[in-house]
Amino acid sequence: MKDQTRTSTNVRGTMGYMAPEWLKNVPVTAKVDVYSFGVLLLEIICCRRHIELNRVEEESEEDDLILVDWVLTCVIRGKLEAVVKHDPEVSDDFKRFERMAMVGLWCVHPDPILRPTMKKVIQMLEGTVEVAVPPLAHAPTF
Repeated sequence: MKDQTRTSTNVRGTMGYMAPEWLKNVPVTAKVDVYSFGVLLLEIICCRRHIELNRVEEESEEDDLILVDWVLTCVIRGKLEAVVKHDPEVSDDFKRFERMAMVGLWCVHPDPILRPTMKKVIQMLEGTVEVAVPPLAHAPTF
């Protein structure tokens, strides 16, 4: 019987939402969907698109804002609150935002083995599983 847990196929999808393994021409797994979900989750909780051209933020030295890199940089610098500083509603429930941001960062980890399953993602979002800070080895260098 054919192994259906891994599939090699042509690249498809929207740039910014595609997992890195799509571009490396390696077998892909369901973890590519986890990556896309992570980007979408970060967009929703941060109220920003995955990339904003000519958008400069205090925590970024770049002219363009790449959401995943920006959120990760804020976490590394201990300034995650900068992501939502203009949203008092989120500031009132920052712990929930922080948990969702960590889940999003786990989902977009460049190593698919370290990405959680969607079942675990749901458990983390519901609060039934503790969410640790993801390994930050994929930190952007600014």
